[in-house]
Amino acid sequence: MSVPLAAAASVESLLPPPWEPASGPSGPRITAVRPICTAPDGIRLVVVKVETSEPGLYGLGCATFTQRPMAVVTAIEEYLAPFVRGRSVHEIEDIYQSAYVSSYWRSGPVLNNALSGLDMALWDIKGKLAGMPLYQLFGGRCRTSAALYAHAAGGDVVEVEENVRRYQEQGYRHVRAQIAVPGYSTYGAQIAPTKAEPSPQPLGLGREPWSAAAYCRLVPKLFEHLRVALGDEIELLHDVHERVPPIQAIGLAKELEPYRLFFLEDPFAPEDVGYFPLLRQQSAIPIAMGELFVNQAEYVPLIKDRLIDFVRVHISDIGGLTPARKLAAFCEFFGVRTAWHGPGDVSPVGHAANLHLDLSTPNFGIQEQHAFPERTREVFPGSPELRDGALWANDRPGLGVDLDEEAAARYPFPDHPLNGAWPPVRQIDGTVIRP
Repeated sequence: MSVPLAAAASVESLLPPPWEPASGPSGPRITAVRPICTAPDGIRLVVVKVETSEPGLYGLGCATFTQRPMAVVTAIEEYLAPFVRGRSVHEIEDIYQSAYVSSYWRSGPVLNNALSGLDMALWDIKGKLAGMPLYQLFGGRCRTSAALYAHAAGGDVVEVEENVRRYQEQGYRHVRAQIAVPGYSTYGAQIAPTKAEPSPQPLGLGREPWSAAAYCRLVPKLFEHLRVALGDEIELLHDVHERVPPIQAIGLAKELEPYRLFFLEDPFAPEDVGYFPLLRQQSAIPIAMGELFVNQAEYVPLIKDRLIDFVRVHISDIGGLTPARKLAAFCEFFGVRTAWHGPGDVSPVGHAANLHLDLSTPNFGIQEQHAFPERTREVFPGSPELRDGALWANDRPGLGVDLDEEAAARYPFPDHPLNGAWPPVRQIDGTVIRP
């Protein structure tokens, strides 16, 4: 039944305008929400700057969806910015809830990343107004720093072992180990230069075919070698990256169980989470999952049924610090630890957000490492410090990271044949598989 225009107008008149705070003191107001694009490390980063009516007061948030950055920029500029302009910076929860449902359809990576940039920036402002680093506002530190895991890879088991040892010498006690499968595409390793290949090419980006069988035969041999060579003190991790059929992933988990991994990451794709009960029945190997999750309906059942051991979500892809704090607390009650996604396509602002949660979350597990080059730290002064296999925060108010816009402008997005998209990975017969 259609609603008369007059009736619809009368209903709208009962609602507060979008710039009116829900309650409490108004305080500084949002005057602008701007996306800033930069790529000092060659990776497309999107950072949101929220400016306020108080001179010099602003906040930064990470909205990096490196495969679709311009879609996020449009969402920020055309939808979120006008929606929140004039709102009080104190209304973080109300702004999050109202912006989240304002699109009606929701829980996708583009809109979640746009919302994350706004949400993190508001928390950054909150910390600056309080004169405290965010971990203090989240309840205080549970630890002095966040333990990291590094990424070691190689073309054979000996090269992987050497790279693990190199990280051990730098103070790391947790290392992810990946190995190249000869003749095939492999996630997390690289082709060695040859005359035919004058420069290294990342494996798994569409040049070589993928073979799940060859991969599943080789990986247990890698970890058998590493345990014999390195002993039991080093914590070893591995990322399947959702690339094998679910039943083969279960078989791989069973074969890897004797080598006592700290965790096995993403054995299934998000579309195949129904296999987790079967995996739990077959193997006691610790499981990390969630890098591609964007929706509560994806991760809540796995947590409440204790089917995973580490939650691996990319914080900006689920909407920012507001939902991530709730997720961490929810996980605590079910014995699930945090292991937030932290590669190079999380900006230093996003890494700082991860770190403040790591420091204040009792059920923290591990944090993924990315060593930003000096030029990136020039663009983002105050970036968390990597030292002795751990990540350390400064004590500046808020997230503690700033952005030099002049420096950022010197590093525009690089040209990309697929405009940033993940190139296809294919089987021998040409069939596209999950990345």
